[in-house]
Amino acid sequence: MFLHQHPYSPFLFEGVEKLIVGTLPPPRFSTGDLKQGDVDFCYGSRDGQLWAILDRIFDLKLKFETTSEAVQQRKRFLKSEKIGICDIVESAKREKIDASDLGMQQVILRDMFGYLRKFPTVHTLLFTGGNSKNGPEYFFRKLCREYSVFLEVVNDEVPRIYQFEHPETKKTIKTVSLTAPSGSANRAVGSLASYKMMKKENPDFNTVDFRIWQYSDFF
Repeated sequence: MFLHQHPYSPFLFEGVEKLIVGTLPPPRFSTGDLKQGDVDFCYGSRDGQLWAILDRIFDLKLKFETTSEAVQQRKRFLKSEKIGICDIVESAKREKIDASDLGMQQVILRDMFGYLRKFPTVHTLLFTGGNSKNGPEYFFRKLCREYSVFLEVVNDEVPRIYQFEHPETKKTIKTVSLTAPSGSANRAVGSLASYKMMKKENPDFNTVDFRIWQYSDFF
């Protein structure tokens, strides 16, 4: 089986307030087999939408290329907005070498509660996906059960929002389960009543526009 090791350490720094939490980048980021247009950093896949969404929300004028400058642009932005990245999966094994969350087996999770203890300024976790199997919220709920932490519902409509108390710092932290910034989630977006309404009002409105509308409230 292929060992899919996360290639990047969590991007954390003093004063960080929000954390983007996903699972694993595509396997080529672990093997160093990047494609033209990939950025060698978290969420750097040329097929992903997160940085394209943030680029439009904040008018960042990002480079989408495999260069050091493209990486530094993203790091400067994250620090300026006090946003960190701490994906929840450290490693997993795969029979088929692809990027599907469902294909992950023997998953090793990162110590999210330990990071939150070390960086107590964090008040929000931004999950890049919901509670479907092997998604970031799914795995976080697993950690919550291990730590006897209760997730309290704040908003049960997409994007679902919860809050919990850290078992050691006793700080209340919010979680937001955003619609995944991947093409595979487009079908789910298309089924949402809110998307259908916006699409009806503006036929040019698309699934990326919907994510921009959704993400802008939380970033």
